[in-house]
Amino acid sequence: MSCWDVVADYGLRSLGIGERLLPRDDFTVCKQVVLIGSGMIWNVYFGVLALVSGFFLATAVAVGKASKIFWLRKLSEWFIFVFRGSPLFIQFFFAYFLFLSLKSLSPIFDPFSSAWLGALVVLFLNTAAYSGEIFYGALLSVPKGDIEAADAYGFSGWPRFRKIVWPTMLRLAWPAYTNEAIFLFHATTLVFFSGFPAWQQRGDALYYANYFADKTFNPFVAYPILAGYFIVLTLLVIALFGAINRRLNRHLPQARQSRVRYRPNLMR
Repeated sequence: MSCWDVVADYGLRSLGIGERLLPRDDFTVCKQVVLIGSGMIWNVYFGVLALVSGFFLATAVAVGKASKIFWLRKLSEWFIFVFRGSPLFIQFFFAYFLFLSLKSLSPIFDPFSSAWLGALVVLFLNTAAYSGEIFYGALLSVPKGDIEAADAYGFSGWPRFRKIVWPTMLRLAWPAYTNEAIFLFHATTLVFFSGFPAWQQRGDALYYANYFADKTFNPFVAYPILAGYFIVLTLLVIALFGAINRRLNRHLPQARQSRVRYRPNLMR
């Protein structure tokens, strides 16, 4: 079997397209690269959707935490505390059994017991909590002079937030938010090792890498391939977020523009 045949058979296997059975012998490097790459589709799916949806909830949580309304402020604080204070692995574990319990009450909760939706909800809430704290810190750092200038020009309420406060908050928070986005993509590897089952062995990249490591008794091929995929993914995220960062800072002198730097989180 040539490498092109492997791509045709296993390139989209994680989506249920192509060969159904996993290789049982002849674990070539090509098969490992293709299958692990196929699993990366799920990692990108979880990361992109959780990041996009979590961005808007994070903004609302940051505004809520800075609000003068007591119940709204406390609700935001406790949301951030719960999801930042507990390990993501445990959140997956409890969410899966919660969705299973709800599934027995109503069939409407059936999709939530599957990884494509249930795990996505957990990642969405988790990244919203971390990003909300980042945005909250940036919100407090918005220069008072900007707000006073907005008041002088007659901006107030929602127009002031949309045109003055929110863009400045994003500009200040973006380098830290970039690191949160990178870590979110790395955290997607926990999905199929937490509680959500991989239906018909359609797992993510780590799922396939672990399969090959177990079958070949040699982790020094599959795991470096997995690391290489995530390094490429990280470079793409840095490039995309760097372009957005330059867009947000386009009005500032070159010396004052903040740059996106990757600072890995040692603990979550």
